[in-house]
Amino acid sequence: MNKKTIWITAAALALALLSACGNADKQNDAAGEEKHGSGHETGNNEDTAGHSDGHGETNEQEKGSGHGDDHGGDGAHDSQETPGNLKASFTFDTGAAKANEQTQLSVRITDQEGKPVDGFDVNHEKLLHLIIVEHDLSFFSHIHPEYEGEGKFTVETDFPAGGEYKVFADFTPSGGSAMTLSEWVKVEGKEGEHVSIAADSKLVKEVDGKEIKLALSGAKAGEEATLTFDVRDAKTQQGIDNLEPYLGAVGHVVILSADAEKYLHVHPLDEKATGPVAEFATTFPESGTYKIWAQFQHNGKVITADYVVDVK
Repeated sequence: MNKKTIWITAAALALALLSACGNADKQNDAAGEEKHGSGHETGNNEDTAGHSDGHGETNEQEKGSGHGDDHGGDGAHDSQETPGNLKASFTFDTGAAKANEQTQLSVRITDQEGKPVDGFDVNHEKLLHLIIVEHDLSFFSHIHPEYEGEGKFTVETDFPAGGEYKVFADFTPSGGSAMTLSEWVKVEGKEGEHVSIAADSKLVKEVDGKEIKLALSGAKAGEEATLTFDVRDAKTQQGIDNLEPYLGAVGHVVILSADAEKYLHVHPLDEKATGPVAEFATTFPESGTYKIWAQFQHNGKVITADYVVDVK
């Protein structure tokens, strides 16, 4: 075989090898694209799932951020919305209250670290409503201490007999939600006769020449109930339609369970109503016996009527 023949044969062989390599590369590329495509589809599913989860997490983060933003300006108030995050101390200037004697009662609102809470929102014309009841709920007082600053309120009051009383501080920390803190206090002196708490057979009371009738739309725990009061002149039975605003509303209702553990301060559905009908809506938290105090104002005088009901 001469040199020319060898060169042509070598050249042909080289061309064949190049062609084979090219086909192999094409096959590899095709296989690679198939794998990548499959992997991309899987990746998409994973990405979608990841995006879904991630989006969910992002939403949670955005929610968290939003929550922080929503409460950023009032973060402290957010914590104040839970009674456990604030404290109320009730003290007497003489160290102990005595029955039938005027005494100064101080209420101080602090945080968990003992720092005074110094911002309160006006709620029905007052910064703080103080409710006082005797252990058998036979005595009820709704008064309004003056704010002295640095979380401290003071008021002059008295107690009709010795024994245990529960005091409720009803207030709204600035920017927060309305809340109530309470404590049992001891009053020195002879205790009054214990009065049993039993449901009234008729929900009609006469107070200061006014007949006030209560009707409940229902009395089941956990269900909203409408309390409708009808205020009339006891002698003439004429409906009283010129009730005056009491603390900015036609009336106020306070409800306590028999053990004084469940407290409800209820405002009217129509605050601008003037009688003779005034409606309130609330939900009794659990079954049991409850005492209801309804307060209205007429001719400059506050009228308080009380009722006891059983809730199933």
